Amino acid sequence: MNGTSAEDGVRQAPPMHPPPQLEWKFSQVFGERMAGEEVQEVDIISAIEFDKSGDHLATGDRGGRVVLFERIDARNHGSRKDQERQDSSLSRHPEFRYKTEFQSHEPEFDYLKSLEIEEKINKIRWCQTANGSLFLLSTNDKTIKYWKVQEKKVKRISEMNIDASHAAGNCSGASSRSLGPCLPNGYSGRILNYLSNDLCIPPGGFPSLRLPVVVTSQETSLVSRCQRIYAHAHDYHINSISNNSDGETFISADDLRINLWNLEISNQSFNIVDVKPANMEDLTEVITSAEFHPTHCNMLAYSSSKGSIRLIDLRQSALCDSYSKLFEEHEASGSRSFFTEIIASIADIKFGKDGRHILSRDYMTLKLWDINMDSGPVATFQVHEHLRPKLCDLYENDSIFDKFECCLSGDGLRVATGSYSNLFRVFGCLPGSKETTTLEASKNPMRQQAQNPSRPSRCLSSLTRAVRRGAENQGVDANGNSLDFTIKLPHLAWHPTENSIACAAANSLYMYYA
Repeated sequence: MNGTSAEDGVRQAPPMHPPPQLEWKFSQVFGERMAGEEVQEVDIISAIEFDKSGDHLATGDRGGRVVLFERIDARNHGSRKDQERQDSSLSRHPEFRYKTEFQSHEPEFDYLKSLEIEEKINKIRWCQTANGSLFLLSTNDKTIKYWKVQEKKVKRISEMNIDASHAAGNCSGASSRSLGPCLPNGYSGRILNYLSNDLCIPPGGFPSLRLPVVVTSQETSLVSRCQRIYAHAHDYHINSISNNSDGETFISADDLRINLWNLEISNQSFNIVDVKPANMEDLTEVITSAEFHPTHCNMLAYSSSKGSIRLIDLRQSALCDSYSKLFEEHEASGSRSFFTEIIASIADIKFGKDGRHILSRDYMTLKLWDINMDSGPVATFQVHEHLRPKLCDLYENDSIFDKFECCLSGDGLRVATGSYSNLFRVFGCLPGSKETTTLEASKNPMRQQAQNPSRPSRCLSSLTRAVRRGAENQGVDANGNSLDFTIKLPHLAWHPTENSIACAAANSLYMYYA
């Protein structure tokens, strides 16, 4: 019997080492445009979203259309033994195909406010599936719609059962032409002409006339149907919608208010956050993004134009004027300038899958926050630090107001966001990780020699314990080429279970895997 104590018997968890850097490869492209081809404004993609399983992908565009893609690779096909027999060296990555599309929103005009309402899709969110049907929410600036997409078997008319001999006996010039064995989806023009021109109805009708026989074929077609419309609840443009983990409610946010909806009730919503002051001249900040916690149905977070994130608990009060926690980074004294508030405005926030972390994107950086530590971000990733000397020019051409979305990997080990010239950046977010990769939305993502070989600088703060990376790239890009501020990549999404990213470059949808 050895003399080990209880404390010696407790195994200490080994420190988590950062994973190796991913090597990204091109997977697919949808809507690729040819060289010199002009892009139509209505075709530009304005929203991207994977569903929770990762088997479906939805995109929305400025023309108000929603396009759905479905996964077709071998992940769900064949037995496990068959897949194990296959060459393990073959790369497995998500592969998608076009599924269907539908017109979600149309352009409208608000006559009371003399305001045109664009059809552009601002956000798409998947809802829980039921009975093999897909459900999703889509919104433009003012109206949210709840869509159901399902497969239905095609019904056909097999025979009309009109006795042509009776028709000939009762009307001169009647024709005995056959109606054909099968009429898909209704009457053809030939049948209508036959009924109107060649057939006379005698007094009392035809005793042999019976109803047409409708049969259900084995063919299926996808049908998209708008189940509910949630309208007239926002005075300002909707910037966010987010599903609750309870599967029954969702929130919608505009510049000054956040409303809570029940999916089953479209004519009533509850205002849970209202930052509108009594006097609009006293307005100092607006809501920029809002999202529900992934597992706690009573918690949500929203960001502001001042660079802060507020975590609120719906159990505290019906109107959440107060917040549970406030996350903001205190600026260094003497560093404030005319552009400070503009570049501090948060464009997008995302909860990590574990609900422990929040990722935020402002103009210059990505920040990772721990909801248990409100003293500051646990990591800061420099995205546009090399543009700081050009802020005056960016302000003149309004590029400083551009908004870029952000996303986290399903395992929480990496984060990503877009930039200019169709570039997007991927960072490793574990302590000690040096992963900083820049990719181009093209068939050759590494064409810009984007992977930065230099070691990123680290700056530990005793207050925030933040890690800053990516600031070493002070050039415009890795090759010293100037960025094209008219071409940007604002929308991207990370597959929920695998290292695969979908991103939008104008009207083209590019997909990459690692």
